[in-house]
Amino acid sequence: MRALRTLLIVAVVLGVLFVIVDRVAVHFAESEAADKLRTTQNLAQTPDVSIKGFPFLTQMAGGELDDVEVGIKNYQAPTGEGGEQIRIEDLNADMKDVRFSGDYSSATAADATGTALITYDELLRTAKAEPTQAGPGLTARVVGLSDGGNGKLKVAVEPTFLGKKLPTVYVLSSVTVQNNKMKVHADSLPKIAGVAPAEDRIRAVTDFQQAIDQLPGGIRLDKVQAAPAGVEVTVKGSDVKLAG
Repeated sequence: MRALRTLLIVAVVLGVLFVIVDRVAVHFAESEAADKLRTTQNLAQTPDVSIKGFPFLTQMAGGELDDVEVGIKNYQAPTGEGGEQIRIEDLNADMKDVRFSGDYSSATAADATGTALITYDELLRTAKAEPTQAGPGLTARVVGLSDGGNGKLKVAVEPTFLGKKLPTVYVLSSVTVQNNKMKVHADSLPKIAGVAPAEDRIRAVTDFQQAIDQLPGGIRLDKVQAAPAGVEVTVKGSDVKLAG
């Protein structure tokens, strides 16, 4: 009986030691992966990396991690227009089945899904809304973006007639993704001073698109919708390269 008790105690101690070693190893790997990701993706700051699943050491021995979560703050994404960039407030991605090389110089996720947030101020800045001719003596420009409810974007348009500013009008718009671009399209067009401008001219003001290129690892835009804090973006990808 004493021998059995001793064996059980030894087994428990070894189990605890294994868990401790496993957690120390995963913490070290997360730190190394974060540094590697910052370097390979040219990030301004070190991302958060969380390796899921237990035990970690057996995953490492097999050369594949089941689930890795990555969080990047203030990511500057190219827009494809003259070197301009758009700031993504928070980019979070869940990487599945991450394969890595023996020397850890490369890592590729079989699939990735995630979310991102672009604030309304940032989207308005990159949209570069300029006064546009909307009719004889009439110009208009977008001066604000906000949440319109039910996933819609509320676009504030400031009209000017013969140099005099008129009351701001508001348009509810749909936001969609096409060819890795966020597209804003007014559901209905506003009347300005009681008059409906020509559709092609007013849409030149209300409708616009924003490209978001070169997201980390080659993930791409999937869906977008307006939300209280900004435009929420869903991203996805396959064979996503985290390093190498």
